[in-house]
Amino acid sequence: MDLIGPTSQSFISQRTKLHYADWGNQDAPPLILLHGGRDHCRSWDWAAEELRKDYHVICPDLRGHGDSEWNNTGYYTTIGYVYDLAQLIHQLDLSPVTIVAHSMGGNISVRYTGLYPENVRKLVAIEGLGPSPKVQSERSKQPFHKHWTDWIDKKRDASSRSIRKYDSFKTALDRMHEANTYLTRDQAEHLTRHAVIRNEDGTYSWKFDPHLHAWPMDDMSIKHQQELWGRITCPTRFIYGADSWASNPETDGRMKYFGDNASVTEYDRAGHWVHHDRFDDFMAEVKAFIE
Repeated sequence: MDLIGPTSQSFISQRTKLHYADWGNQDAPPLILLHGGRDHCRSWDWAAEELRKDYHVICPDLRGHGDSEWNNTGYYTTIGYVYDLAQLIHQLDLSPVTIVAHSMGGNISVRYTGLYPENVRKLVAIEGLGPSPKVQSERSKQPFHKHWTDWIDKKRDASSRSIRKYDSFKTALDRMHEANTYLTRDQAEHLTRHAVIRNEDGTYSWKFDPHLHAWPMDDMSIKHQQELWGRITCPTRFIYGADSWASNPETDGRMKYFGDNASVTEYDRAGHWVHHDRFDDFMAEVKAFIE
C-alpha cells in the first residue's frame, strides 16, 4: 500500500540531530531534493509526490531549518552544510545519487559534487551558484575588517531581538505570499503550514534560526570554488528564472568553468523559486533530464 505522505527520519551530523522526509520506495534509485536558505524540506512536496514512484526521494531539512536542530552558536558555514550532505549520503549509502537543489541547497550540492564527482549521478541546481561575479566584485571593494565587523553587528542584532511572532496563522501566510507573489494561495498556505511553529502564547513563528540572517565571511575562495566546478563530471542542469535577482551563469561568464556536461535553462514568468513558479514545466524538464 502506498504511503499517504513521507515519514520523518533523522540522522546525526556534527553532534546535531538533523531531520529528513523520506518518501519511501527504497529499492528505487536515490534522489535528494534539497531546499534553499530559510526554507524547509516540505517545500518539495509537490515534486516528491510526482517523483516517488520512480525514485527513493529524500528531502533533508538543513541544520537550523525546518525540523532540524539549530547550532548552539548560531554559526553556520557553507562547508558545514556540505559536510552534513556528505554525511547523509554516506550514512544512508545513497551514492551514486541524483540531486535536485534550490538556491543555498544548490550551492551546497554543487560543492559536494565537485568534491565527490563519483558520488553524484545527475545534478540539477536552481539558482545555486551563489553570488554573481558582479556582487563578488562589489564585496571585494569593502575592506576585510569591515566584512567581519558588519557580521558581528548582525550577530548581535540577531541575538538581542526577540523571535518574530505573528498573531495569527493568516498573518504569517500573508507574509509568505508577499515574499513570492507567483505562488497561488494554496501553495503559500501549504508552505506556511510546514514553515511555522505554534508558540506557547498562541502566536506563530518561523522555524528557521534567526541567526541565519548573519552569514559569516569565512568561505572557500572564488578560485577554489571554480576548481570544484571543473571537477564535476555528471550531467548538470542549471535553472534560472528570468524575473529573479539571481545572475544567469551563461551571461555572467561562470559557465566557462564547467565542462560540456553542464547546461542552463531560463524560464520566463518565473522568479527565484522556479520549481514553484513554473511547476509543470519545471517537472517536465527535470523528469526528462534525470531519467
